[in-house]
Amino acid sequence: MFNDDTITSISTPYGIGAIGIIRLSGNNAFNIIGKIFIGKKNFEHIKSHTINYGKIIDPNTKDTIDEVLVTKMMQPNSFTREDIIEINCHGGTIVLKRILELVVKEGARLATPGEFTKRAFLNGRIDLSQAEAVIDVINSKTIESEHAAINQLEGKLSKRIKEVRTQLIELIAHIEVMVDYPEYDIEELTNKMVFEKLKNANSKLIKIIEGFEMGKIIREGLNVVIIGKPNVGKSSLLNELIGKTKAIVTDIPGTTRDIVEEYININGVPIKITDTAGIRETNDVIEAIGIRMAHDAIDSADLLLIIIDSTMGIDNQDAIILNKAKNKKTIILLNKIDLVKEAELKELENILVNNKSIRISAKEDIGIDTLKNTIINLFSNNKVNLNSEILVTNLRHKTLIDKSIHSINEACASYEIGMPIDLITIDIKSATEFLGHITGESITEDVMKEIFSKFCLGK
Repeated sequence: MFNDDTITSISTPYGIGAIGIIRLSGNNAFNIIGKIFIGKKNFEHIKSHTINYGKIIDPNTKDTIDEVLVTKMMQPNSFTREDIIEINCHGGTIVLKRILELVVKEGARLATPGEFTKRAFLNGRIDLSQAEAVIDVINSKTIESEHAAINQLEGKLSKRIKEVRTQLIELIAHIEVMVDYPEYDIEELTNKMVFEKLKNANSKLIKIIEGFEMGKIIREGLNVVIIGKPNVGKSSLLNELIGKTKAIVTDIPGTTRDIVEEYININGVPIKITDTAGIRETNDVIEAIGIRMAHDAIDSADLLLIIIDSTMGIDNQDAIILNKAKNKKTIILLNKIDLVKEAELKELENILVNNKSIRISAKEDIGIDTLKNTIINLFSNNKVNLNSEILVTNLRHKTLIDKSIHSINEACASYEIGMPIDLITIDIKSATEFLGHITGESITEDVMKEIFSKFCLGK
């Protein structure tokens, strides 16, 4: 699972910028940089964790490639717990490419995605859940998603998981010693005591995964799709929500023929708003493609905003759209209320009595704040504190905790039907195994490869 060689990669985005960073990690990192870096001091005499000015020189041609700042970090006090070098050079594509090629030529190997973080995990600096948090920090879309990722990176989730896992392991050990060595003077552990300890562990795990739905949304964003007939105000609503003109708005039905997407931030939750083509029967080939894409967007949506033109009432096409969305989370928007009398609005609301509806005017900015608050409350149910210390955001973690809870419940069921105490340990061991998959204390190479394959190069 571990290659004892020196790896390298560009750690900044490709393209032209002020600064570019090339990173090396491994036992040969200092030897490589010593061949190509010339500064005021001999590299061997440079102190660890210092930044040093100098030049990168091709040792064969003696050509200067760039003026740089080199950071030296001696193991084990580094991110990977290996010797690390970071070369800060100018951010031109050619400069970065030439330095990287030179580093590889002198003995380094190009790193695979996430390999630096993988080494930090394998060398015991961080556990697996902390390693996964690194990519979450990079991919954060809001302050709240970054806050949740930082908490996980700092090991707050790991600490809670390890506490429960240690509790279960100690319980298993106590049971096994009591069963295998009855002659020793060990406090007897009754089935009832085991049951109580298991219930205590289960309650802790349930507490950890409270609010996962909201946590997942904070991490991945909420996919909200606007649907409705042509010319009901879908594009106007999109423009109003994002605060700029993104979609073309006209009085001509069928203007929007493609999918238009934009991210917004509502109370710290990243939300992808998608405007779709108006759903109707059409002979226009291009519009028909847009309508098919709208149906696909409906299927993948977390939430549908169904717009109804209050001035036109509810017709058969609206009914078809409402039926299409009946198994999804929906908010019905009665648009253009500034053009309709109160009695007509109440009549529409009576028709939609079993559906949640909000009065809006996308053109006049009426009801937009109410819509935003409703979107958040629909998913959080006001039960989740976005600033809470622990917020599980990763589906892999949630699935493993669920499996652990199930195994503990199986152990409790075994107690309730009077099974011998030593047989109960089978399910308790399964619970500890699942929790170990979260922190990496028990993990397969295939799972690890899958996790780190999602990382970017250089991290």
